Amino acid sequence: MRPTKRATALGSAGALVTAAALIAGAVAAPSATAGTRHGHGHGQSHSSEAQGAALAAARAARAGIDWQDCPADWGLAKPIQCGWVSVPVDYARPNGKQIKLAVDRIGNTGTAHERQGALVYNPGGPGGSGLRFPARVTAKNPVWANVAKAYDFVGFDPRGVGHSAPISCQDPQEFVKAPKMDPVPDSEADKRAQRKLAREYAEGCAERTDRTMLQQMTTPNTARDLDVIRAALGERKLNYLGVSYGTYLGAVYGTLFPGHLRRMVVDSVVNPARENIWYEANLNQDIAFEGRWKDWEDWVAKNDAAFHLGDTRGEVQEQWLKLRATAKKSPLGGVVGPAELISFFQSAPYYDSSWVPVATIFSKYVAGDTQALIDAAAPDLTDTAGNASSENGNAVYTAVECTDAKWPTSWHTWDRDNTRLHKDYPFMTWANAWMNLPCATWPVKQRTPVDVRTGKGLPPVLIVQSTEDAATPYAGAVELHKRFKGSRLITEQGAGSHGVTGLVNPCINDRVDTYLLTGRTDRSDVTCTPHATPTP
Repeated sequence: MRPTKRATALGSAGALVTAAALIAGAVAAPSATAGTRHGHGHGQSHSSEAQGAALAAARAARAGIDWQDCPADWGLAKPIQCGWVSVPVDYARPNGKQIKLAVDRIGNTGTAHERQGALVYNPGGPGGSGLRFPARVTAKNPVWANVAKAYDFVGFDPRGVGHSAPISCQDPQEFVKAPKMDPVPDSEADKRAQRKLAREYAEGCAERTDRTMLQQMTTPNTARDLDVIRAALGERKLNYLGVSYGTYLGAVYGTLFPGHLRRMVVDSVVNPARENIWYEANLNQDIAFEGRWKDWEDWVAKNDAAFHLGDTRGEVQEQWLKLRATAKKSPLGGVVGPAELISFFQSAPYYDSSWVPVATIFSKYVAGDTQALIDAAAPDLTDTAGNASSENGNAVYTAVECTDAKWPTSWHTWDRDNTRLHKDYPFMTWANAWMNLPCATWPVKQRTPVDVRTGKGLPPVLIVQSTEDAATPYAGAVELHKRFKGSRLITEQGAGSHGVTGLVNPCINDRVDTYLLTGRTDRSDVTCTPHATPTP
């Protein structure tokens, strides 16, 4: 998944979903018949998309990638190199319209003898860019130093994202404009207003993005793109690291192309069960977010000497509710209302790395410094490039999740489910609902999700997950573990940060290194103690 907070176009703040960007460390989906004709990796050769994917991969293998210095405005300095891979918009029509996907790489840091090929990365979303992945090498990230000796680190912008034929659903400046409506409705009139915004956003996707492209914004197509990238890299088999939504992309790839995988690590796992994609996934996420929000409040209370927000969870929650009520009555600085607050504060239940910064800014506000919170939570209308990137990420998130699967079209269903959940899980429920509601009136055909399961040639897959993850609840890792025979599950017990492999925890780091460097896993699943808790 992507960097966690995301203001939506819908008058509320949204979560990077289970996908949801989702990204970790940064968080989808099918083409006609992807679920029915080759949903479990068998008979794939009989589908037109599978034939198109094979043709596109063969072309890419012949063409290769013309690696060059990256464009100056991409922020990727030498020795990182950039290039392009052409893929069909519609794999059922492989000779039809093509788009170019942006890819980048940095070579392995070890010897030629040590090199094991390319490791391709997806951070989640849907809508996250993987182009920063090679920077883990240039930044000398110690967690990845051993793996970098053996692998080229390869990132890419998935279809529709960033430099890869980007899509749009709304004018970016309008998208970030604040304050938005409080996502928690006070009345039926509020719900009607939010429903109107959601419908208009869905219509904007159809108006601002070519309809053929919008129809093909699916996880199965992104998985096919991944296989074309594999071929363009000259790799016989793919080595893959996926986080958050990137785990679902990996699960779909492993189902469609089981014999094309060499090694795969999936971290913070989307539950791949068909019935979970994507409506149920978001409801389950609301429950998990509430639990992790309480974990953060407990930690803030424990560190009251540093933050002065109360020495019990209840007192910290009271400060939150007071802040929320104040911003609802009169948005801070005229721009930070409840929606903007949720968008900022949700990074704490997402990532442990946000615990101290969020608590510090909250503490400053309670002590009388309002400006720090305004600066952190308000949009920057002068950052037109950043705002365009945010809008694009949200557009891709929406397009993939809405097109991947069938969503309820009855408002009664949405209203019933979210009203019920909000009573016990109020932190994210309505914000998440409005973020996803465009899917109820989606303007292009919605697909049937791939039936994720083991196919011929699938190697052992390494699954890594924390038990208290909010964005991708733990049950998702358990479900994928059941579906991918021979997989191994590493559980970080009692931790909840989204995106585990990038954190310092030798119990996990050493096993990820061993797997990627040797292919070996433990004889049975492993439970690790949590990484270090943040300290103020």
